[in-house]
Amino acid sequence: MSITVEERNFGLVTNPLTEARQMVHSYTLKNTKGMSVTVIQLGATIQSIFFPDGSKKVEDVCLGFDDIAGYMTNKAAYIGGTLGRVANRVASGGITLDETTVNLTRNFEGQFHLHGGFLGFDSVIWEVVQKTPEGVVFRHQSQHGHEGYPGILTCLITYRLDNDDRLSISFEANTDRQTIVNLSNHAYFNLAGQNAGPKGLAEHTVEIASIEVVETDDRQIPTGELTLVDNTAYDLRSPVVLGDRLKQFEHRPIQGFDNCYVVNGGQLLRSTVKVAKIVHPPSGRALEVWTNQPGVQFYTANNITKITGKKGSFYVKHGSFCVQTGKFPDAINHQNFPSINLNPNETYRHEVVYWFKVEKTCRCCYKK
Repeated sequence: MSITVEERNFGLVTNPLTEARQMVHSYTLKNTKGMSVTVIQLGATIQSIFFPDGSKKVEDVCLGFDDIAGYMTNKAAYIGGTLGRVANRVASGGITLDETTVNLTRNFEGQFHLHGGFLGFDSVIWEVVQKTPEGVVFRHQSQHGHEGYPGILTCLITYRLDNDDRLSISFEANTDRQTIVNLSNHAYFNLAGQNAGPKGLAEHTVEIASIEVVETDDRQIPTGELTLVDNTAYDLRSPVVLGDRLKQFEHRPIQGFDNCYVVNGGQLLRSTVKVAKIVHPPSGRALEVWTNQPGVQFYTANNITKITGKKGSFYVKHGSFCVQTGKFPDAINHQNFPSINLNPNETYRHEVVYWFKVEKTCRCCYKK
């Protein structure tokens, strides 16, 4: 027995680039252990991740929507979507490339460029170029000048599932002229179940192998400095209980985690390394994050206000978490940050593995 893949119709939508009506398809990868992952063409989005706990109880541990309308209505949350061409913030939208000033669109508060602009990679319909048990491969070609970016950028995203419960995402991109690229995925997780909310999230423990975070100002724009996590609420080198740690943020301007952790020594590696581990002890479900990237944006859904999700669930502040791998925010404006430049003779490569596991837990320690 191996991995299976099933294609279905997910919903009709107007293609934002062609303005034609188009059917969006979903692709469900299933393994022999009871785990399944559904991805959809809109945004090459992760729509669901079903995973059993130690008692073989299966829950969907990834936030999302049951229909295409949910994604169209709640675009601002980027739930499960691909972030690009450049994930996270670019200060003021203006950048210098090859001694030429490039003006990116300013889609956030009229000041900054966020997650690729008004029509980022989360909002386009990706072409499917492979749908086999070896993986589903999405392709998108972003035209020169789109959202201000130079160059025709051709991107491939490969989703793979294996029988060790590893969900692998491989991002690749090529360009015909110098440009900038920093792709990521904005999946929101709750290992207690997508509908478990703040109570479920509070029970999680989180551990990130990082001694420093990217320092930001009150507008969450990097200053260019890296800050040591020693003796701060941001120190996650040993597992901490999220519910306890989040209480330390109650009187801060940003009420929760939304930080780029420097991992892998701030270097782009040739292979993936384990950089984070999140556990939900009552169910035993655990998630390890492996990547070749120098950064992990850890986010505790601080800005989510009541969104109606799958099966009538309500998604709220501190009801889920994101672990977005990639390079640092606003890297184009800081020469000391790992470069996000891409030249025509190069291939951008970003690997991340979400490895789901079940850990033995002491049932008596947790009230049902």
